[in-house]
Amino acid sequence: MKRPDVDVLIAGGGLAAQRCCETLRRLGFDGRIVVLCAESCAPYDRPPLSKSMLTDAREPQKLAFRSGEWYAAHGVELLLGIAARELDLAAHTVALQARRGASRGGTLSYRQLVIATGSRPRRLPALPIGGVVHELRTHADAQALRAALRAGHGRLAVLGAGLVGMEVASSARTLGLDVTLIEATSTPLARALPPALGHWLASVHRAHAIDVHLATTVDRAVLRGSGARLELSDGTAVGAGTVLVAAGTSPATEWLASSGLGAGPIPTDAGGRTRFPGVYAAGDAACFPDPYLDERIPSQHWEAAARQGAAVARAIVGLAPVQPSPSMFWSDQHGHRIQFVGHTPPDCEIEFDRDPAHDGSFAAWITRDQRPAAALLVDRPDALPRARQWIAGAHARAVADPRAVADPRANDARRAA
Repeated sequence: MKRPDVDVLIAGGGLAAQRCCETLRRLGFDGRIVVLCAESCAPYDRPPLSKSMLTDAREPQKLAFRSGEWYAAHGVELLLGIAARELDLAAHTVALQARRGASRGGTLSYRQLVIATGSRPRRLPALPIGGVVHELRTHADAQALRAALRAGHGRLAVLGAGLVGMEVASSARTLGLDVTLIEATSTPLARALPPALGHWLASVHRAHAIDVHLATTVDRAVLRGSGARLELSDGTAVGAGTVLVAAGTSPATEWLASSGLGAGPIPTDAGGRTRFPGVYAAGDAACFPDPYLDERIPSQHWEAAARQGAAVARAIVGLAPVQPSPSMFWSDQHGHRIQFVGHTPPDCEIEFDRDPAHDGSFAAWITRDQRPAAALLVDRPDALPRARQWIAGAHARAVADPRAVADPRANDARRAA
């Protein structure tokens, strides 16, 4: 049998791919590793794109996870400007597609394949990307958005109060721009946060002079060369010099359509294995099992991508995954570090250790039937290990009380449904 071109072929050049490479080499794997990077640069950190990249103009090399010397020293080959175009499971090959002037096409055969192609922004038919309308996923997107914000041509309209939309709104206010934030659901982060915490988050943006429209969509958009007029479902109209479409993301797995893996996030086991031998998935393209919910939950957050990339590497060398901590994400908005751990159940209760309306920092402990489920921490990074222990202990049927792990200097607790 012909030897494959690559021992481990990683389709995608994001965080999951990077952590997979690092972990493989740390565990002593000495086979050939090739990473397909659709962008023309080495893997880099994406969270700064909506924050410091816009406000501080960080250069792309400062966002890179590793230097070029690291990849050379560790024998990790990066094919820049090359994307995966099609997967042939029977032949164990991936067809390549050159982008932005890259010269290489053809195919690569593999022994093990890691699908880590991430996600792409959802687009709105009424607001095609281009001109005054932007999206934010890549470094190039951030450069274009930063130039538009720095030009200061009128108000910024942000469609979507997810993490990216709210972080960009916060960054734009730092630059002194007027901002309108438009969200289709009744609260920001409605899928992750209980309504009481979503309303608190909206109040933070309003306190920083952002015009927030909730349960509102764009009925009609009129685009001109110098701006846009958005007619909203609540009867108001917004004129904007720059529009950001931040209406969520979807897995970038369309290149797998003919392979039998199916569309959407790819189901895996705890080691990232798909139902096809030798094929793994991690990051936004994957759907890992969550041990605290006993079901598969797709996650599009930094922490999950890092953990899953490492889990795939361990599976490739025959090791079991490390027991994961409860899932978490974080965000920086208006000078606040916001961290969320766990998953919000329906019909939950919330216990605050301080009054969020008056205190700059607080912890909100979320339970259902007195069972720990999640926690929101605002400017309380010291409480993160305790929050994770509280949730993990509940999963192990340990007796836990949120007040036992909260700040001992807490004010009188306040409850909200």
